[in-house]
Amino acid sequence: MRFALRFLVPLLLLLALIAWGASAVAARSARTWAERDLKARARLVLASSRETLVRNLAAGDRAGSRALLGALVRDERLIAATVCDHKLRTLAATGELPAQARCEGRSEPEGGLVEGLDENVRVPGGDVHVSWVPVADEGAVIGYLVLVHDLSFVDRRASTTRQALFVAFGLVGFAAAIATILTARFSRRSWTAELRRMLPALLSGGARSRAESHREFGPVLSDVRELVASLASEEATHGGRWTAERLRRVLERSLGGEGVVAVANREPYMHVRGDDGMVRVMHPASGLVTALEPVMRACSGTWIAHGSGSADRDVVDRHDRILVPPAEASYTLRRVWLEPEVERGYYYGFSNEGLWPLCHLADARPEFRTGDWNHYQEANRRFAQAVAEEVQGEDPVVLVQDYHFALLPRMIHRRLPRATVLTFWHIPWPSAERFAICPWDKQLLEGLLGSSILGFHTQAHCNNFLESVDRTLEARIDRERQSVVVGGRETLVRAYPISVEWPSRWLETAPPVADCRTAIRAELGLPADARIGLGVDRLDYTKGIVERLLAVERLLERRPDLCGKFWFVQVAAPSRTLIERYRLLGEEVERLTARINARFAAGGSGPIILLHTHHDAPEVFRLYRAADLCYVSSLHDGMNLVAKEFVSARDDLRGVLVLSRFTGAARELTEALLVNPYDLEAASAALAAALDMSEAEQEERMRSLRALVAEFNVFRWAGRMLLDATRVRRQGRLTTRLSGDERASAEHGP
Repeated sequence: MRFALRFLVPLLLLLALIAWGASAVAARSARTWAERDLKARARLVLASSRETLVRNLAAGDRAGSRALLGALVRDERLIAATVCDHKLRTLAATGELPAQARCEGRSEPEGGLVEGLDENVRVPGGDVHVSWVPVADEGAVIGYLVLVHDLSFVDRRASTTRQALFVAFGLVGFAAAIATILTARFSRRSWTAELRRMLPALLSGGARSRAESHREFGPVLSDVRELVASLASEEATHGGRWTAERLRRVLERSLGGEGVVAVANREPYMHVRGDDGMVRVMHPASGLVTALEPVMRACSGTWIAHGSGSADRDVVDRHDRILVPPAEASYTLRRVWLEPEVERGYYYGFSNEGLWPLCHLADARPEFRTGDWNHYQEANRRFAQAVAEEVQGEDPVVLVQDYHFALLPRMIHRRLPRATVLTFWHIPWPSAERFAICPWDKQLLEGLLGSSILGFHTQAHCNNFLESVDRTLEARIDRERQSVVVGGRETLVRAYPISVEWPSRWLETAPPVADCRTAIRAELGLPADARIGLGVDRLDYTKGIVERLLAVERLLERRPDLCGKFWFVQVAAPSRTLIERYRLLGEEVERLTARINARFAAGGSGPIILLHTHHDAPEVFRLYRAADLCYVSSLHDGMNLVAKEFVSARDDLRGVLVLSRFTGAARELTEALLVNPYDLEAASAALAAALDMSEAEQEERMRSLRALVAEFNVFRWAGRMLLDATRVRRQGRLTTRLSGDERASAEHGP
């Protein structure tokens, strides 16, 4: 029934509208034709009785005029008449005359009626038509014949016409709807039957010849082939949940054992020399490192990064390489060296004082300087050279990571035309209007479009990028395929929501939750029954640390009973300390912490514990497991993996995640308490709700969150991207082979 109504209702409404319009036109036309007919009838009446009227008017014969009028009004449409002399005095009259038909009632001067007059008049019984017809004798007007015709027949005719039109259109509409429904049903059955016959061959790869004889199925079959290929890739090897082992097997099959080359500014392991002269290994605080490092351990290959550790040069070989992780040696780390002035301009300047605030909707003005731009170009060239030195074969797969390397994809493509470059932009992409602030927006877009695939966290970021291209470059954008073609080269634009390792390797050595709670409380000097809130971030203005601490302050104002019972631990790893904005942020956070602690100090201990130092992953995971809640208050974030790390750490199904709506993670982790971090009232209320939440509700929410993170883990993220990249590479190899065959055929002739 719903299928039929989808056709019937719109069609009948459209036809009713057409019928209404047509009836209005028909009624107007019928009235015009009737008035024209009545004018002609009045002149004919005069022509037939002219001689009698002339005699009566000349003689002033009232009786003869009344007799003549009595004969005229026998016509059912003529309801009244009168005869006037040339001075507009009534000679004779019959029927009920309206004021406009009476001789003495005319306001026009005598000369105004010489040519005659026709008008419609509304009377209590309906509309009538009044005709003043001059009676002439030897060229002079000697009187007037006034005729009053009934117009009700016109309205009756229009009503009949309107009804007929509605009935006719209704019948036509019903017949058309029935015909359409029957045609659609038979067509759908025919298409379904034909597709069912084709699909078995299609799934086995043999449906192309049959499809060629049914060209109308071409687009459908193309989509089905793409879906089948995608499903086959998803279910590669044993299928099921993505794991490190599954990713390794899939890539061995799709890449033939060839390792990928990943390029990122941040290195996964830093070697630093302590005050005692000993070299220690540090794991940098970075969401990118958190996501990419497990992938590289799974699929081997080479990670190219900037060597920024104080002892990095001391541990590499003569080719600037070192095997990592230290205890596993799963992949190669290739370090690139940058002079201090290049690093300052490329990293601190253009990347983090220009692109970072440009792409984040936070209170910071982008700074663009020509010197920084020149250093940014130079750094990208250095990394392009390193990629060319590290790749194997003519068509390698290269993963370019983040906003530090917007120019790198095009540089790689120029050096390695057959390389498959997959670029992932880890931060938000701004609107086209905001991106246009950058003086070098065109060069950045052209650089990124050197990629084979360009990935973002969300579809909204993909849409913003396509809009930026549309407004800035001469390019062909395929919205349906989500791709951009420039100079004959296509770049696919895709959303790949990033995630974390599952299960987390840090859980293998993490103490039980109860032990973590006890140990953390003791280390921080807290009571045995202390409630703990947690924030884990780099010290960055986009993370909303100030807003987070203000929300905690508002919580304690609303809930004085929590004073001396609740502490908030903020891990704030120092970041980009050479940038003034970051230095000022650190000072602001410290002042705010001191003020809140002075205001709510209980027993000598304030409610905010600021850990303004770097913490390695095992230490952070102990904090995750000890916390009652974790508050992620980013003002704007591409994804934010702290939220997913907290979920992965809570195998006890306890703890509450309070999450900013302005993170990419909020689109997936809907069982968290989602808040607007700018709204301190709502944020503090969410913190209170998290502390008051029952264990049953905590377990229900955390179970759902963990199921999602487990299914959509970092291995799935990497697997989807790399499988897409290998498909693009296969297509490129096929195109190259076909082009070679065509050239060989042209050279050797038939």
